[in-house]
Amino acid sequence: MNQAAKLKNRLTQPGIVMAPGALDSISARLVERAGFEAIYMTGFGATASRIGMPDIGLLTQTEMTEHARNMVRATSVPVIADADTGYGGPSNIHRTVREYIQAGVAAIHLEDQVAPKRCGQMAGIRLMDLDESVLRLKAAIESRENDDLLIIGRTDAMPAVGAEEAIRRAHAYQDAGVDLVFVDGIKKIAEVEAVAKAVKGPKVVSIVDGNETTALTARDLEELGFSLVFYAVTGLFTATRAMADAFANLKRNGTPANAAAQHTYAEFADIVGIGFHQSLDDRYGAQ
Repeated sequence: MNQAAKLKNRLTQPGIVMAPGALDSISARLVERAGFEAIYMTGFGATASRIGMPDIGLLTQTEMTEHARNMVRATSVPVIADADTGYGGPSNIHRTVREYIQAGVAAIHLEDQVAPKRCGQMAGIRLMDLDESVLRLKAAIESRENDDLLIIGRTDAMPAVGAEEAIRRAHAYQDAGVDLVFVDGIKKIAEVEAVAKAVKGPKVVSIVDGNETTALTARDLEELGFSLVFYAVTGLFTATRAMADAFANLKRNGTPANAAAQHTYAEFADIVGIGFHQSLDDRYGAQ
């Protein structure tokens, strides 16, 4: 069973699927080692890790699908990938879907912003026409052909124009045939509850560190009817804070001694799978 089929099957079973965000392949390994059933390849984290810049549509389709392919290679649980707006017109959407299938991801989400797109938590989001967005999602669904890739229809209407339009778009995307709908840009518990009440069927929510929705547990979200929850920036913000503190300590003291808690060399070697490669070398390397 491929990863897309595995995720599809899992989503038919009871219990919400938690998918922490991974910014790169090593963080994807850490998500898997922590015992989570899925990994979210966040575009916010991918842009930060690859080019050190904000999530405003700067990465190309090729860069994003390469990033996803590397995560899939490094892990053995389903990867759910940000596919931004599909990177162009219908032909670009077709290629995007086929590239992500080839990369081995389990699901992608496509959003309804116009260029230049922005992270769902940012101000200044502009939406494409609803009819256009529906057609683009239908193009994505057709483009997967007989493959198992899950298509998630994402709307950024919540921060742009409010809950009523976000819910209207979520319903339209369900009618278009997407596997799940995703109202992004949620910052308040009341917004989570409004989406849960008005949008039936499989749906996604993103819990972003720093806003009040972090008070909701995965169990709370499951009881509200969500199938899948992203924690897009938890790992990213924790990692950058830890690195900033470690570098500040090194600069201040001239030594890495007494820095914050770290993995040992042996622990890190285990995370990156050195044992497998040592075994290969022992069996097949030059004697």
